[in-house]
Amino acid sequence: MIQLSPTAIGEVKRLQKKQPQGVARLPLRIAVIKRGCKGLSYQLEFAERLQAEDLLFDCAENIQVVVAPESLVYLQDLTLDYTEDLMGGVFRFHNPRVTVTCSCGNSFAMDSLGSAGL
Repeated sequence: MIQLSPTAIGEVKRLQKKQPQGVARLPLRIAVIKRGCKGLSYQLEFAERLQAEDLLFDCAENIQVVVAPESLVYLQDLTLDYTEDLMGGVFRFHNPRVTVTCSCGNSFAMDSLGSAGL
């Protein structure tokens, strides 16, 4: 299903610690939305509210990931990574099912799925 690299785990935990008291253990929501020149884009946020249909996964080191059912098909075999360079840090999405990305790297497409489910 969804995997988190050791550096992604570290960054999610760091961000959780920066959250106000009482929300520091919110699950991480990973979503796929219609956006960008290739049609699909990833979205990350801490999930303050869960919907009845949301799927909750225990990923690693007490980090829970929330996925809406309509995003699940796009997230099969996804690995979330985190890298840093001189410009700062960024989460990177490694998805073997992505067939094309835009030149700026902010959107993607999957030939067999398109964006029909969103």
